[in-house]
Amino acid sequence: MRTIDFSPLYRSVVGFDRLASLLETASVDAAAGYPPYNIERTDENAYRVEIAVAGFRPEELNIEVKENLLTVQGRKAANDDQRQFLHRGLAERNFERRFQLADYVVVTEAKLADGLLSISLKRELPEALKPRTIEISTSTPANLIEGEKAA
Repeated sequence: MRTIDFSPLYRSVVGFDRLASLLETASVDAAAGYPPYNIERTDENAYRVEIAVAGFRPEELNIEVKENLLTVQGRKAANDDQRQFLHRGLAERNFERRFQLADYVVVTEAKLADGLLSISLKRELPEALKPRTIEISTSTPANLIEGEKAA
């Protein structure tokens, strides 16, 4: 497995160490392939994560967001004692899938339908960070003439 050394960047940039650690962890997380998932951009500031969770009930799934980290867990209750399998091809095993969220991205909704867990995300910028137009005031010639008379 190849790794990238970001240490030369640390000498000339400030505050990007978090980005480097995100890139390092992303390459490690890519090795885990279960359960399969899609990440879809549905709008300019909206996204959807779909995870294939066939065989899981809503009470066996847990979604948590903490410090820009979305964690989806599936915990299957062991009920193999009652069933005798001749072939077991469905992977009903426990899982934990993590997604690093950008700043100001919030989970707006989660739905489970047809074996797909769909998690809707939206980027909500605070008013202070949204672009705003600043009005430029000008002095009118009448104000200049009055100002000159007062002096």
